[in-house]
Amino acid sequence: MKTNHTMLTITCDTPGTLSAGERPRPIRKNDEVLVRIRRVGVCGTDLHIFSGKQPYLSYPRVMGHELSGTVEEAPSGSRLTPGETVCIMPYISCGECHACRQGKSNCCQKIQVLGVHRDGGMAEYVSIPERFVHPAEGLSLDQAAMVEFLAIGAHAVRRSHARENQRVLVVGAGPIGIAVALFAKLRDAQVTVIDSRQDRLAFCADHLSVQHTVIADPGDEERLSALTAGDFFDIVFDATGNPAAMERGFRLVAHGGTYVLVSIVGSDITFSDPEFHKREMTLMGSRNATPEDFETVIAAIRSRKVPTEAMNTHRMALAEVPERFSDLLDPSAGVIKALVDV
Repeated sequence: MKTNHTMLTITCDTPGTLSAGERPRPIRKNDEVLVRIRRVGVCGTDLHIFSGKQPYLSYPRVMGHELSGTVEEAPSGSRLTPGETVCIMPYISCGECHACRQGKSNCCQKIQVLGVHRDGGMAEYVSIPERFVHPAEGLSLDQAAMVEFLAIGAHAVRRSHARENQRVLVVGAGPIGIAVALFAKLRDAQVTVIDSRQDRLAFCADHLSVQHTVIADPGDEERLSALTAGDFFDIVFDATGNPAAMERGFRLVAHGGTYVLVSIVGSDITFSDPEFHKREMTLMGSRNATPEDFETVIAAIRSRKVPTEAMNTHRMALAEVPERFSDLLDPSAGVIKALVDV
């Protein structure tokens, strides 16, 4: 039974099992902001949690880390005001470890990601330290809920130092791959996207205006070679979450090029050292995002450089999640970004 002190919460009890129930509303600590959650974006990570394939997670878990909402309560003297639209940086970093001291809070040694390491935002309220709550003035609630996944793409592109006219290949055209392609395009790179799904390639061509799309099939490597006169790509981003694709990506990097692994899998990745060495390849991991990347994304959305409306292909109410969530796993549903209305 719901009271003024409880809130509807969706829990992933075990892989494949979601339940709706009432939990106590969080009580705001002195340094925290109580946020009324209004939208939750569904991410590949959530689908992996539901499928039992997320390497950093234990059950039961409240999913949800792509979050927007309105400020319910803020500390005295806060820069935030009640009713203000905000987005949430879900990477709760310690602020004290070696990585945090270097300004790399995205890979904090003690990181607690909402919805992964600790319970997330598939609920009516969350209370978190103020530094993780970002004003989203000028953005709709839908747009604010998309900032986090877009920031992962923006962070990967910033890490790569992509620049004008470089040949960029994005492998995997899910939401993260789309975000990478978008921010590489905003740097005026020449972007090619490869994926096994024609509908996602069509999205990249129609809404991102990428230079080339290639369907993943047995002849794709020859076509990628032909697009680059045999040189392959200055920068390759993997956004597949597929070990075989991640290993193959090493072959698609040009001599002197860079390979950025944006996706994560719970297994070892191997590569040929002679091939890696002769290219003098730069290999990068890209994890999460930083406040700088959030600001980059918010500015891009305000400038109408991000097709957020087209990205939002599906939506459901919070109470519908246990019944409808599994539908999002069906490739024929054509999901780009699903949003949960709270």
